[in-house]
Amino acid sequence: MLIYVVKPGDTLWRIAANYRVSMPKLIEVNGLPNPNQLVIGQSIIIPTEDVFHTVIPGETLWRIAQIYGTTIESIIQSNQIVNPNNIYPGLSLYIPARRHRILYGETLSQIAQRYAVSLSELLKVNDIQNPNLVYPGTVLVIPRKSRPVIDVNGYIYLLGESAIPIVRQDGEHLTYLSPFAYLIREDGTLQPIKDDEAIQTALEERVVPMMSITNFTSTAKGENLAHIVLTNPEIVDQLLANIITIMKQKGYQGLNIDFENVLPIDREPYNQLLQKAVDRLHAEGFFVSTALAPKVSGQQLGLLYEAHDYEAHGRIADFVVLMTYEWGWRKGPPQAISPLNQIKRVLDYALTVMPKEKIYFGFQIYARDWLLPHIQGQEAQTFSVQEAIARAAQYNANIQYDAVSQSPFYRYMDVLGRMHEVWFEDARSAQAKFDTVKSYGLAGISYWALGYPYPQNWTLLEDNFTVKKLI
Repeated sequence: MLIYVVKPGDTLWRIAANYRVSMPKLIEVNGLPNPNQLVIGQSIIIPTEDVFHTVIPGETLWRIAQIYGTTIESIIQSNQIVNPNNIYPGLSLYIPARRHRILYGETLSQIAQRYAVSLSELLKVNDIQNPNLVYPGTVLVIPRKSRPVIDVNGYIYLLGESAIPIVRQDGEHLTYLSPFAYLIREDGTLQPIKDDEAIQTALEERVVPMMSITNFTSTAKGENLAHIVLTNPEIVDQLLANIITIMKQKGYQGLNIDFENVLPIDREPYNQLLQKAVDRLHAEGFFVSTALAPKVSGQQLGLLYEAHDYEAHGRIADFVVLMTYEWGWRKGPPQAISPLNQIKRVLDYALTVMPKEKIYFGFQIYARDWLLPHIQGQEAQTFSVQEAIARAAQYNANIQYDAVSQSPFYRYMDVLGRMHEVWFEDARSAQAKFDTVKSYGLAGISYWALGYPYPQNWTLLEDNFTVKKLI
């Protein structure tokens, strides 16, 4: 995939023509509600295996051709290079993917084997729905990338009947689904949630249901509730017994523990709960994961951080979700919600105390709109990435991109004359996050939260990775 940023005067027709892709395909992969209304600064995914390569010092056309499995002649022709010896650092070269014209008697399996790619990737890249309807003379694009296999979790808090279309649409991209969340009670029981529809739909989409428990609500931090439970062994035993009962009744296959705002004095009791949970649930054939606040050191102060022991969770749990989002908190000042520079600080620390094979990168998929000037405690509006683009178009705002946080944003004035600042995600920020997951060698990605339409994310996720399916 390529990512193009809309410039003044651009039209979707012109972009499609320049990259030799169809307008319907551009509309589909980008989820464009109005193809005639592009926004300056908007990122557009170009569905192609072709890439651009920026020359680095010491590179030759022969070396670049080797990297991409193509020929020097193809690069020269595609870039109209007059002097092959005169390439220089910083030069951007267009590298077309390999093509293959099907010969009489050839099968798609044979072609995939010849180029050492999977048949499924060959079908996906060429948008082949029925392999029996591909004929000699058809030109196939050969997949370029090796796509690492990763786990993908999605939290969902829109439950009941509302969950069905969401899980149905996003399920193909998920390994796990976590309906959020069972609230623990002081006696070790759990407050029920309407998760039956989400679980059933998940299973139909070959997604593993993962039970989620928590100690907080939108109005209560839950620190005292957690203290009561964590410091009483009998309540802990009762809690675990109730969890196992619900998991068996509902069809859950694993547990995610998301205790937040735990008192610093309860750090060790929390670790003990986690160890006891793993011992009990593993014996029943279940896995256990946790969700951790985004820490940058073991000495980080604050109610959100001190009781979250990265080393212990990384050692005890089967995997951990790093909640690397919410810097741009809904009641705080406007800023990037998931700034990549801050996320990398969290990852750098995490990798010193826990194995990368257990780390899931937390990825938020919503936008926020703050009123300006910001007043402390004033709540920002939260909505989808699609709505962020629509709002930019409505108010004729140019989208900007912050290179440090790797996040798009814009400002606009509403009909009442009030200024707003919007931070969201786009194709560029998603790709930057996926590149980070790959460069750090992480085990997976965890989305918070499903139900906010963001088609570009799913397009790029599938382009970068092969999502593991366990059922």
